[in-house]
Amino acid sequence: MKIVISKSALTWFKDEVELKKGDKVKFYPKVYGSSPVQEGFSLGFTVDNTPIDLVTKFEAEGLMFYIEETDMWFFNGHDLHVDYNPKTDEIEYSYTQTKV
Repeated sequence: MKIVISKSALTWFKDEVELKKGDKVKFYPKVYGSSPVQEGFSLGFTVDNTPIDLVTKFEAEGLMFYIEETDMWFFNGHDLHVDYNPKTDEIEYSYTQTKV
């Protein structure tokens, strides 16, 4: 499983979330909403500088985005792609089947 963050999404995180070098962003499942990989759950993120059981990460420009082992069930064998949508001025998640 891998995480891919587009350059435009990286810029959004730095501008909107005010991330600075050394910050870490954890992606995790939320109990409400919906996603293409899990009904009744959506994906959230938090700035959390203390990963406990990191299983995959994406690093760029001094920032780290990661997922912990306990949250892997959510992705159901998919990679996470994070991009920025200029029409909504928000980040968007998409998922592709993990290649073995």
